[in-house]
Amino acid sequence: MRNHIYITRADFERLRPLIEGRRAGGSFDLEYLDLLEQELDRAEIVEPDEVPHDTVTMNSEVRLKDLDTGQEKVYCLVFPEQVRTENGVSILAPIGTAILGYRVGDVIEWRVPKGIRRLQVIEVIYQPEAAAAVSV
Repeated sequence: MRNHIYITRADFERLRPLIEGRRAGGSFDLEYLDLLEQELDRAEIVEPDEVPHDTVTMNSEVRLKDLDTGQEKVYCLVFPEQVRTENGVSILAPIGTAILGYRVGDVIEWRVPKGIRRLQVIEVIYQPEAAAAVSV
């Protein structure tokens, strides 16, 4: 597990108010908000054009491998109001919080009710910042 993660300034500026709003509303599990806030606190905040293209950012589509089962799955990391697709996972879901800011090759470990889950980032299929750089 890598201790260094990247978050774009734009994502950071949307995530902070999201956390504060959910806390104020009192309708969300504070443990998950605390975990997301801890990730933001330890992240290196970068401009969108400076984020490495193999990094999981908001709205990225990523292939992950469960290191215990060998199963691979594709997720799209989104804001809560955007979870509409089969592979969409909210940033407020434990796996969403866990993968934000990690890069291809990184191993992510996080606690689930049945113990520790270990995932490896196999591929960033789509990253909006990389796509914007290509289309400029």
